[in-house]
Formats: sequence, structure tokens, C-alpha cells
Amino acid sequence: MKTLTIRLTAPLQSYGNEATFERRTSGDYPSKSAIVGMIAAALGYSRDDKRIQELNKLQFVVRIDQPGKILTDFQTVEWKTGTRKITYREYLQDAVFVVAIGGGPDDIDCIKYALKHPRYALFLGRRANSPAGVLQITEFPDKDPVTALKALPWQASNWYQRRHSADELIKIQVVADANLLSTNRTSLVKDHVLSLDSKARQYKSRPIATTQVELRNPLFKQNTQHDALSPL
Repeated sequence: MKTLTIRLTAPLQSYGNEATFERRTSGDYPSKSAIVGMIAAALGYSRDDKRIQELNKLQFVVRIDQPGKILTDFQTVEWKTGTRKITYREYLQDAVFVVAIGGGPDDIDCIKYALKHPRYALFLGRRANSPAGVLQITEFPDKDPVTALKALPWQASNWYQRRHSADELIKIQVVADANLLSTNRTSLVKDHVLSLDSKARQYKSRPIATTQVELRNPLFKQNTQHDALSPL
């Protein structure tokens, strides 16, 4: 077992869930299908490559280090001659996530190399959302993804850490494959890839579980001012 953690940040990210053409919403964190698609692009797989199915077998965990704020954009589309329709798109602003993927050492080494030398352009959800620079990747030999994310320091932006400088410990939400948090309550999300073909995308449901981890804030500032009235 080997695990990679990947820090995901960009001005805008968007991870589609069930949506209509007119309104495309975003989930609160990266979907497994989005990360499978990003890894497939890095490896140079075409959308109909059957090897994509193997990527579903990777263990998958997301840590929400800096929740994003929803931005709704609208676009005018001429879907029939002389007829215009307004469509809406949701994006996550200023979000920072850490994704952990686990698998066999050879597979993880191959993925790590591909993410550093991608064959196709990488994006965070939608094609317009490029990562903010080179991906920050950390390797954890002999650790599963949940354990790796407990060990990795808080990855939020400096300005966000300063905003929480009064807090020494920060509670961070973690979303994982259900089998990695076997004692936690589970739910279903529809992000197991069946097909990434642009004409016939297909997904099926998979079980997930959530938990929280406590991480130290490196910019914590202890308040040493004495308030004589605080006991009252």
C-alpha cells in the first residue's frame, strides 16, 4: 500500500453532480469521478479507454481544508436559430482540498509521474478550471489514505489560516470510501465512473463515509492579554 496526497487549489473549481442543461451545480468537494478523469488525462487515456475502469479501484479520500464559496455564473446560449436561453453554472471560489489516493506501489508511482508530466491538460472539474500552478504531491509509503491525511499538515491558504489564528486546532471534514471508515454511517454518491465518453457519460453510486480530523494551525497566536473580569 502506498498513498499520494494531492493539493487542489484554483480561483475556481467545479465538481458536477446531478444537473440539467439549464443549471449545472457543483458539489462541495472533488468527486471521485473528477479525480479519476484528471488521472486518466495525466496518463494520456482517451475518454473511451477501458483502463479508466481500473482507476475506480484506487482508494479515495478528500480532506476539505478550505471550503469554497459558491459563485453562480450565467451564459446565454442560442440553442435554436433566433432563440436564446440563459443557463447557470456554479463554481467554488478560493477552495483548497487535499485528495488522497491509495493503491499498489507500482500503480501509485506511475500516477505520481504522470501527474508531474501530464499527457493532457489537467483541470479541476470543468475544463476551464486549471490548477493554480504545479500540483503539490506528497508520498506516504505504507500508509492508507485516511492515515496519510491525519499526518499531513493543514494545507489552507495563508490568509485563511491567519483568519483562524485564534484557533490552535482546526476541525476538518474528511470524506472517504466507506470501507476506509467502516464504523461510520454511510451514504451514497453517484461518482463511480462507468464511461467518460462526452456523448454518453455514465456513473453509478458508491458508498462513502465522513469523519473529522483535528489539525494544528501553524499561524495560531495565543491571546496573552489578561481580562480581570473574565471569571465574572
